[in-house]
Amino acid sequence: MNVEENNAVEENRKSLNFIEAMVEKDLAAGRNDGRVQTRFPPEPNGYLHIGHAKAICIDFGIAQKYGGVCNLRFDDTNPVKEDVEYVDSILEDIKWLGYQWGNVYYASDYFQQLWDFALKLIREGKAYVDEQSAEEIARQKGTPTVPGTHSPFRDRPIEESLELFEKMNSGEIPEGKMVLRAKIDMAASNMHFRDPIIYRVIHIPHHRTGTTWKAYPMYDFAHGQSDYFEGVTHSLCTLEFEVHRPLYDWFIDQLADSDYRPRQTEFNRLNLTYTVMSKRKLLQLVQEKLVSGWDDPRMPTLTGMRRRGFTPGGIHNFIDRIGYTKYDGMNDISLLEHAVREDLNKRVMRVSGVIDPVKLVLTNYPENQTEEMEAINNPEDESMGTRKVMFTRELWIERDDFMEDAPKKYFRLTPGNEVRLKNAYIVKCTGCRKDEQGNVTEVYAEYDPQTKSGMPEASRRVKGTIHWVSVPHSLNAEVRLYDRLFMVEDPSAEKEKDFRELMNPESLIVKSGCKVEAYLKEAKPLDSFQFQRIGYFNVDKESAEGNLVFNRTVALKDSWKKQNG
Repeated sequence: MNVEENNAVEENRKSLNFIEAMVEKDLAAGRNDGRVQTRFPPEPNGYLHIGHAKAICIDFGIAQKYGGVCNLRFDDTNPVKEDVEYVDSILEDIKWLGYQWGNVYYASDYFQQLWDFALKLIREGKAYVDEQSAEEIARQKGTPTVPGTHSPFRDRPIEESLELFEKMNSGEIPEGKMVLRAKIDMAASNMHFRDPIIYRVIHIPHHRTGTTWKAYPMYDFAHGQSDYFEGVTHSLCTLEFEVHRPLYDWFIDQLADSDYRPRQTEFNRLNLTYTVMSKRKLLQLVQEKLVSGWDDPRMPTLTGMRRRGFTPGGIHNFIDRIGYTKYDGMNDISLLEHAVREDLNKRVMRVSGVIDPVKLVLTNYPENQTEEMEAINNPEDESMGTRKVMFTRELWIERDDFMEDAPKKYFRLTPGNEVRLKNAYIVKCTGCRKDEQGNVTEVYAEYDPQTKSGMPEASRRVKGTIHWVSVPHSLNAEVRLYDRLFMVEDPSAEKEKDFRELMNPESLIVKSGCKVEAYLKEAKPLDSFQFQRIGYFNVDKESAEGNLVFNRTVALKDSWKKQNG
């Protein structure tokens, strides 16, 4: 290896995150026959959020990078909370992020194997049926510094536990009356080793297996064994599972009959400012109609972000920037918005949209004249070309682009001041008309015909440029301005208040009567655009012909910090 190649290898090694470095070390050592197999194991009890996207990117990304496979496995061990609706949404979200799974599995595929393993543990004296209440079991667990006490059922005869375990699954045992516990060590320093519950009774039909099962495995019991049954080499989890890892390994040691072992490795979860990531709290927001649904554009769900106009590329960029570490922290939502803004800037068309319109009349422009002005579709990408925009005597402009009594550094329309109309002429404001309440209804200006964009005189400099839409060529639209869902950076840290009290009352502002250029007539749901000088917007799913609806994805710049800094 020459010096340049050696330097390249060293640079690659430095840029690896700790999970990639671990995988490369395993591959070099020939561990698990040089295979790389990961899995993404969501529970189908809600919609995926941005935190899940981080797990998806590492699970699928590792498999892609090292020529392996990532399977999708639904952790469907609790029929109380699970639904086919959530399964379908998870499939859609993973595809939207740009990934394809190798196989689709369900923890319920392994119910028989898990049952057989539980029977094996009972027969070996490593599990027993306990008839105590959940409260009694919890009291006996002890504390991290005080050993637990044995259940009075811990040493019940093996045959008796086998018989009761069968009854737990036959429907003879009511919910909450019996559980199966592993018999490990009630004095262990790791609380998870203190005879953990591995099966409980649930009489609700399962979305896949119906009423076949009444006894269901707990997550800690099903998770590692499912990894083992599938041949997973690298089981990647968030940090809260670090203390579960010794139990994960213990169960696999009881099950394994070869040298193969899946390895659990933990990374930091994604916490985001001004939102909540708890599925329980997100479900509350939906059920109590505090948001319009799981896909409300203010929600941190992937379906909500997609509807708002966030892009897979922007989300990938964000996750690449925050990285994977062993330390939990809080990520600023502004960084996510910046990453999305950067991605949209490179690839979306610039159009004109006026959110709070007031009419501008060019008094010296011919009344019936129409001109075609050339507009650049995206200055960041010449291949996107140009389009024609209609220019007329009457135009819509933003209300705040005119001020009758303007301060010194106001460079937009004010009597006696000149501005350039984007892609068109320089105009000079001459006055305005008001209604009886003093509201401006029309602004008047005169245009300079020698200053059309592209003409020699067009180089004359003025300090302000404003956007516009031709009145006869405009379309009506509704614009929804979205902002942070909560008013505080970390709603979960506010223990004194209910998180719902912390919601931002201005997280959604609906503007009707907006005006957009005629080009947008054919725009379809999820199409994204930059409204010049305003921000990035996309077409909402409720949009229809004659009733265009746009969601603001992000503003052109981060104004939140200025307002709240």
